[in-house]
Amino acid sequence: MDILQIIIPLIIFILLIIPVGKYLYYVSTGEKNWGDKLFNPIDDFIFKVCKIDKKEEMNWKQYVLSIVVVNGVMLIITYIILRIQFIHVLNPNKIANMEQSLTFNTVISFMTNTNLQDYSGESGLSYLSQMIVIIFFMFTSGATGISAALAFMRGLIGKKKTMGNFFVDIVRITTRVLLPLAVIVTLLLVSQGVPQTLSANHTVTTIEGKFQDIAVGPVASLESIKHLGTNGGGFFGANSSHPFENPTPISNLIEMLSMMLLPGAIVYAFGLMLKNRKQAWSIFSAMGILFLIGLPICYFAEKAGNPMFVHLGLNNIIGNMEGKELRFGIPGSTLFTAVTTAFTTGSVNNMHDCLMPLGGAVPLVNMMLNVVFGGEGVGLMNMIMYAILTVFLCGLMVGRTPEFLTKKLEGKEIKLVALAIIIHPLLILMFSAIALISSQGLAGISNPGFHGLTQIVYQFTSSAANNGSGFEGMADNTMFWNTTTGIVMFLGRYLSIIILLAVAGSLASKKAVPVTYGTFRTDNAMFTITLVSIVLIIGALTFFPAIALGPIAEHLTLFK
Repeated sequence: MDILQIIIPLIIFILLIIPVGKYLYYVSTGEKNWGDKLFNPIDDFIFKVCKIDKKEEMNWKQYVLSIVVVNGVMLIITYIILRIQFIHVLNPNKIANMEQSLTFNTVISFMTNTNLQDYSGESGLSYLSQMIVIIFFMFTSGATGISAALAFMRGLIGKKKTMGNFFVDIVRITTRVLLPLAVIVTLLLVSQGVPQTLSANHTVTTIEGKFQDIAVGPVASLESIKHLGTNGGGFFGANSSHPFENPTPISNLIEMLSMMLLPGAIVYAFGLMLKNRKQAWSIFSAMGILFLIGLPICYFAEKAGNPMFVHLGLNNIIGNMEGKELRFGIPGSTLFTAVTTAFTTGSVNNMHDCLMPLGGAVPLVNMMLNVVFGGEGVGLMNMIMYAILTVFLCGLMVGRTPEFLTKKLEGKEIKLVALAIIIHPLLILMFSAIALISSQGLAGISNPGFHGLTQIVYQFTSSAANNGSGFEGMADNTMFWNTTTGIVMFLGRYLSIIILLAVAGSLASKKAVPVTYGTFRTDNAMFTITLVSIVLIIGALTFFPAIALGPIAEHLTLFK
């Protein structure tokens, strides 16, 4: 029964990505499809009001500049909104203004699609803030990631130097993909008992005769785009382990599929744009293999349970249920854990701090690799980055100029790819080291020893990967943690996007070379295996010391 609870969602996921991937292809290329009659008038109205020329094309520099400027303007506006939220309308619970460093962390977090929360949603934000800051960013950050990926793919595939128009892409992705899917998922979640209301908290009398405030609000609408946009975060501090965010096993399935849907579908859309579905399945298979390596490790680690229970003479047959909800159990919790970190969503239905050491290592490694499907668009970009590196290394071994998707790879592209690969571990390990030598950083640790090290590394890994989940147990709402994680989230998001769009821009300017018998194939099983090996080798060489000193050392100590 446990295995079926894991296998069935994965089968449904694979079945869904094909039709959704085809739809994404039509949206990204502007080809006619069934939704044009409904969406064309909406898009045209937005283009007219915003004075967007939908026929105008951008090169990679113009595309990057548009992303940075648009996100910068949104950052300033939302910062002001959170700093003055006490005077908002739609603030029936009289939530106070957000503190300065926490506001900085929050707006950076949601703008970058990270959604790391150093506040508790039900007590830290007004309803207006939840809707026009949090939910708004959940749409724009997801749409920005997909738009960047579309530009990246056009650069790799196209025969011209331009890569589309960012303003057209973000509008079409929002109106034709994210909004319709969010409406559907919202209604499905409401049917499972997730609240969707603007009424104030309900004060009830408990059986002990005491008063308790029951928080409600526009929860379902936030939950839908939170998962569809691979955003993470949560209306409540307990996230998707809260019964109002995720009340049933059916809602748990809906939320997992929502997280997986678009990152998987965009890989299939890439194959359609390339006119080579085998190439897409090759990339998808590499991602899937990496995912399936970690998932059983997490499941069996939790199923084995804590040996300390046995030493105390207690029955350990149900496994490690600490920090988990009974309505999901170990299979529903471990699959959610693997999905939310592989697809870099950050939503949690159990406390990762309570996972067994090896179980906690799986979400950590998923984020360290940052290519196991990854967030919307950016995950595909990162995996293709490794594909380019794989082709280059294989070319060196056979002594010929490497080619990827009919474009020759030269020094400029490889240097940029190497820089993009280095940035991710640099941000994680450098800032973890700063926290370990800082009294303010160490003050946030709630567990000494190996587990405390994992808490710190996990926090910066989640920030750099724009995931947003936390090991929790940390006192992270401080000036030090708000500032450092804010910087890591910002750099982890935009540096990689800028560098990879520069790679695509460089390749877009090159002429395609004909495919010959000597061309290294990148759409077969051999390439998939080689790609997985390169990802694991680089990941192991980079992060193994941190993993060894954290989860592995804790596991050996616990099971000695």
